[in-house]
Amino acid sequence: MQITRRMLLGGLGAGVLVAGPTRLLARQTLSLGDIEVTTVSDGHLVLPGQFLFPDLPEDELDSILSQHGVSRDAVQPPCNVTLMRARGRTVLFDAGSGDGFMPSAGRLRDALGAIGIMPEDVTDVVLTHGHPDHLWGVLDDFDDPMFANASYLMGQREFDYWSDPDTVDSIGPERAAFAVGAARRLEAIAEHCTFFGDAEELLPGVMAHATFGHTPGHMGFEIRQGSEAVLVAGDAIGNHHVAFARPDWRSGADQDRDMGAATRLRLLDMLAQDQTMLIGFHLPDGGIGRVERSGDAYRFVPAL
Repeated sequence: MQITRRMLLGGLGAGVLVAGPTRLLARQTLSLGDIEVTTVSDGHLVLPGQFLFPDLPEDELDSILSQHGVSRDAVQPPCNVTLMRARGRTVLFDAGSGDGFMPSAGRLRDALGAIGIMPEDVTDVVLTHGHPDHLWGVLDDFDDPMFANASYLMGQREFDYWSDPDTVDSIGPERAAFAVGAARRLEAIAEHCTFFGDAEELLPGVMAHATFGHTPGHMGFEIRQGSEAVLVAGDAIGNHHVAFARPDWRSGADQDRDMGAATRLRLLDMLAQDQTMLIGFHLPDGGIGRVERSGDAYRFVPAL
């Protein structure tokens, strides 16, 4: 089952659009030596369950979701944008969705302002991928760059995919609006973009990791200071329930479902074994935590 714009808009009932002050400004912080990493909220999405859970064993799916208090009909994942402050840089990992995607999201500017960060303070915006809730916030209400003084960094493969005029025809009608929106925003910031590949250090202490599958060029980022590290995983691990309990299941959120599952399994195994901290864009409680093995599966342990 592919998500459609009609499905998205149909799920946006007034009763689920209100994000109270706690949810709006929810954040968590960790320190890696002189590097401070904070997650701030861009709000949340409202997604139909059939988008995330297509063609899955119903009984096992219901059991997993009930353990986490998640509705099978409508899912409201949080959107955690990562902020890194170190050595004179103020770096955002992803830019949120702006005001053009869902009324329940697009709260990043307010969340940053609550901790004293103005858009002009941001020096770098590092993009995991080109989906609306990660990219569309690079432009403001007037289609000007939201972060006027920032440079932008994106994986070359991901930039090329969304900038290719053929993508809108090949991605499928359900995601065609994603392609149009991404191309327009990337064109607006292209002259300020720097591109990189897998295993490149794109900023001091920040290493790129190819995490393809959710999108063709999706990237994660390891922030490291000495022996301490955290992985900013974007949407490579997309939720705290099914993705951990059955990472081998094919997620409807992934554009390449088989590759997405393989990437998810690899990351969870690595994170559990190395006990590296994880930041997930759609994970609960600010998105920062650890991965633990739970029998043949995994579980997310928030850093609260």
